[in-house]
Amino acid sequence: MQFDSHPLNNKSRLTPDFFLRDVLLVAPDLLGNRLVRRFPDGTIKQFTITEVEAYRGEEDLACHASKGRTNRTEVMYRSGGHIYVYLIYGMHFMLNFVTEKEGIPQAVLIRGIDEIKGPGRVSKILSIDKRHNQTSLFESEELWVEDTGIVAGYFTDVRVGIDYAGDYWKNRPWRFIMKTGLE
Repeated sequence: MQFDSHPLNNKSRLTPDFFLRDVLLVAPDLLGNRLVRRFPDGTIKQFTITEVEAYRGEEDLACHASKGRTNRTEVMYRSGGHIYVYLIYGMHFMLNFVTEKEGIPQAVLIRGIDEIKGPGRVSKILSIDKRHNQTSLFESEELWVEDTGIVAGYFTDVRVGIDYAGDYWKNRPWRFIMKTGLE
C-alpha cells in the first residue's frame, strides 16, 4: 500500500500518550490497530495486531526487567513507544513495544498479526532484527502503529513459555487475543 504523505507525517500514527500508560491498558488497546512495515525495498505492508502479551516491570518475574537494569533491558526503562527487540534460542527475534513513563520498565510482546501466530513468526514476516532495537515508533520510517479506531473485542489467557517465573506469574491472564467472531 502506498501513502500520499511521508510516514512521519501520518496523522493516524499512534501518539506517545497511547504508550505512556500501564502495560495492562496498552496491551489490549493495541488489538485491532495496524502495524505498518516499510521494507528495505520500499514496499509498505500493513497488518492487524491480533495477539499481544504484557510484561509488567521489575516485580513481574517473567519480565526481563525483574533482574534490574542491564544493557539488554535498558530500552525498557525509556519512555513508552520505543521498540525492544531481543533474540531467544539463538534464532528468533521478539518484537516488543515499551510502555509507561521513563523509568518504569514495561513492554508488550507482539504475538500475532493477521493470520500469523507466534512472536518468532511475526518478526520473521516483518524482517525484524536487532537493528530495530531502541527505535522510536514515533520517528521510525520502517515500523509504526496506526490507529484504526477499532475497539476490538478480546479474551485473555495465560502467558506462554514462562514456567521459570513460578506459578503466580506464569498464570497471570496477561495474554490478550482479539476475538474473530468464531469464539
